[in-house]
Order: sequence, then C-alpha cells, then structure tokens
Amino acid sequence: MKKIEAIIKPFKLDEVKEALVEAGIEGMTVSEVKGYGRQQGHSELYRGNEYVVDFIPKVKIEIVVSSEEYATTAINIIKEAANTGKIGDGKIFVSSIEKVIRVRTGEEDTDAL
Repeated sequence: MKKIEAIIKPFKLDEVKEALVEAGIEGMTVSEVKGYGRQQGHSELYRGNEYVVDFIPKVKIEIVVSSEEYATTAINIIKEAANTGKIGDGKIFVSSIEKVIRVRTGEEDTDAL
C-alpha cells in the first residue's frame, strides 16, 4: 500500500479530484495548508502599501492506494491535472503504508481501503 501526499494550488483541486475519480481512485483527505518553497512568498499591494506574504495558501491531498500500479496512475494524474507550468505548482510525496484499519468494521489493509 502507498500513501500519496500532494501539495497543489487550490484552484486545481476540482480538476485533480475529477481526474482521480474517473480513473477509479476514490477516497481522499483534503486540507487547506500554507507554506512556501523556492518562490519564498510574494509581495502584494493593499491600499497603496506593499506587504510580503510569507506563506502561500495551498491544498494538501492525501490518498492511500492498494498497489504500486494505482500509485503510479494517481501520481501521473496529479502531475498532469495540477500542472500550470508556473512556479508553485506543488510537490508529490509517496510513502509506504504498513497497516490500515477501518474503525467501524475492524477490516484491515486492502479490505479497509
């Protein structure tokens, strides 16, 4: 089992979600997060005053899939759907999951997904 965490631009969330569901990958956790990478924030003008925004709003998607095949599919979908070609498009992190337990039924591992 693999866990895929993707940090993307908020306006790309619906496009990513629709593409994942279309590919048969359902179930995700979405969090509103803030951060920065190479872009180091940006400056904005408000009522004639310039101020620096250190942390940029992003969306974090978390998906757990049952196989390497689904992980590869999900990664490719996220890369394509979240891409704008501009700085700050985001990152994708992949890690292994040792165990999953569905709280309601007690099912484990791939049965719990």
